[in-house]
Amino acid sequence: MIARLAREKRGIEVVGHGALRNTGRVAKADVVLTTSGLKGVTLYEPTELVMSARSGTPVYEIEAILAARGQMLSFEPVDLGPATGAPGGALSIGGVFATNFSGSRRISAGSARDNLLGVRAVNGRGELFKSGGRVMKNVAGLDVARGLTGSWGTLAVMTEVTFKVAPLPQTMQTLAFVGLPDDLAIEALNIAMATPLEISGAVHLPKNCVDRLKVPKLKGVGQSLTLLRLETFATSIDERREKLKAALKVYGKPIELDAEDTFSLWSEFRTLSMMPFSTETSLWRISTLPTKAPEIVAAIQKFMDVVAFYDWSGALVWLEVPAAADAGAADVRRAVAVRGGHATLIRAEPEIRNSVEVFEPLKPEIERLTRGIKSAFDPSGLLNRGRMYANF
Repeated sequence: MIARLAREKRGIEVVGHGALRNTGRVAKADVVLTTSGLKGVTLYEPTELVMSARSGTPVYEIEAILAARGQMLSFEPVDLGPATGAPGGALSIGGVFATNFSGSRRISAGSARDNLLGVRAVNGRGELFKSGGRVMKNVAGLDVARGLTGSWGTLAVMTEVTFKVAPLPQTMQTLAFVGLPDDLAIEALNIAMATPLEISGAVHLPKNCVDRLKVPKLKGVGQSLTLLRLETFATSIDERREKLKAALKVYGKPIELDAEDTFSLWSEFRTLSMMPFSTETSLWRISTLPTKAPEIVAAIQKFMDVVAFYDWSGALVWLEVPAAADAGAADVRRAVAVRGGHATLIRAEPEIRNSVEVFEPLKPEIERLTRGIKSAFDPSGLLNRGRMYANF
């Protein structure tokens, strides 16, 4: 199909099941090519902790297969469908690696890119190729598989991906510190991350996000929550919890959540369900140094009311701003530029996403490299043209 469309010079919008179609710029395309028919696990070796699946396989199907064998996707893929008006559960495994969006456990398990071992794909010339393999040390020269991760279907259409899986933790607990302001909360999270206690989740929620949580033990708290997740063997969880409490005793006595409540709570972060999704707001994703995150949010708050919560011990900020002609892009990008980092517009009306820079603007030298890579994979610029940047 791609070879024929390439001969006809017809632009192609590449989608999976539509979970991410309302994110990014609107692709300039004549036809829509979907990978939704490419389903199924093609390899699963539990003892080797490796799986291969066709790119259109829904993530929930993969996670069900893994859970039956006591395993998981360690990087907790984030489903942005509910946040952008797409159906929940529509996220495909190809979409996970195409966008490289990873959840709270990224701080301990790495990103989606870090867990990708190999890929089969078709480039814009209609050529089938593969990169990587089924073991970690599988690349000599350019790591094309990981290079495709985060390219949003602009370089090639993935048909199959091979990735690492991990054992489920024997048990998990969460400590929730109440009422800390943003700067002290990020300080506490980073102190916890510096301990050898293997923290697998570090999140700070403001009060307006806490009010939307579904875990009964946290309902009615009425203040901000600073959350730390421990995942380990049952024989050592209590000792690690007490050591963590001792390290953070100056921040108060935390609420303690058991394994069931911990699982429920951190599942909510995978769909951002604590955010006030609305047609009257736009959603940004900001990556920065943890110590700079509160400064960035405070700088943006000088110009507008925002709702923001911090993940990755502050290195990732999910930020909702009031709907505006530019989705607040001028103020957001100015605050980020001064303090370092990059920002991606996740949700806004299509006309707004096409009128502002959705992804972090490229420096001239990086743009030159990016255009060169695009030209090598897709010389006619047919795949998701304009999806990431306006002119290519």
